[in-house]
Amino acid sequence: MIALIELFCDIDDFLKQFLPQWEKSLIETETVKRHRPFMMSPAEVMVIVLWFHRSHYRNFKHYYLNYVSTVLAEYFPKRVSYNRFIELQHSLLIPFCAYLQTRKVTSEGIAFVDSTAIRVCHNKRIYQHRVFKGAAQRGKTSVDWFYGFKLHLIINDRGELINLFVTAGNVDDRKALQSMLRGLKGKVFGDKGYLSKLLKETLFEQGVELITRVRKNMKPVKLSEFDNMLLHKRSLIETVYDQLKNISQVEHSRHRSIVGFFINLLASVISYTWQPKKPSLDLRQASSHCKHL
Repeated sequence: MIALIELFCDIDDFLKQFLPQWEKSLIETETVKRHRPFMMSPAEVMVIVLWFHRSHYRNFKHYYLNYVSTVLAEYFPKRVSYNRFIELQHSLLIPFCAYLQTRKVTSEGIAFVDSTAIRVCHNKRIYQHRVFKGAAQRGKTSVDWFYGFKLHLIINDRGELINLFVTAGNVDDRKALQSMLRGLKGKVFGDKGYLSKLLKETLFEQGVELITRVRKNMKPVKLSEFDNMLLHKRSLIETVYDQLKNISQVEHSRHRSIVGFFINLLASVISYTWQPKKPSLDLRQASSHCKHL
């Protein structure tokens, strides 16, 4: 369990710096509220939530009662009841958001952008669904309609997270893109959903070159051999989404609150950033090999 201990130490160090500043800001804005003291430390709660997304369990309650309480019992001796744990987890939404910022990397000039649907219920149950009423919206993918949200990611060629954005399911990808690219420079590769002459010109003024495929009725754009190769490798980000959904379980339909939904989403992405082997194009390794030759 070396990885578990490493994760705990990193989160604990982060919280020792973050929590006093957060509590101070709450006092200054007069929004601080009384909370029951944590029997488990905030770091323990966050680690347990994150470790769920690296386990084979698909139900958090089963994971907590059947795995944390047995296999991980020696690491968490002051465990609380499942219901109390959910309360503690929901109180840590802001720390989860803040910790995610520390897991981002800075762009080195090559980035890939895409979005994926995060369904919150089956299409047949849309009209009976109440948890996300007023927040989730109906959207359309290349395959089908869905009800929920969109997760927008920007990653580098090593599969590392540069930025993310969450919108309702009916929001155009191009609207989220400009906010996500704020402060970023270099080349960004996306699909046809980001086609927009005005957006491309606006981003170019900010130092971002947006490169996408064109539609059949449009004039082909001349690209360098390197850019064309990277455009063909855009499926890298689709591999990341596949891992987020099938390994980190970023999407499921059992949410009972919006806070729980966002914590699950944040924890899924954070868990992915801790993955030792991420999908990668190995561009730097190939470049280094060429230099030696």
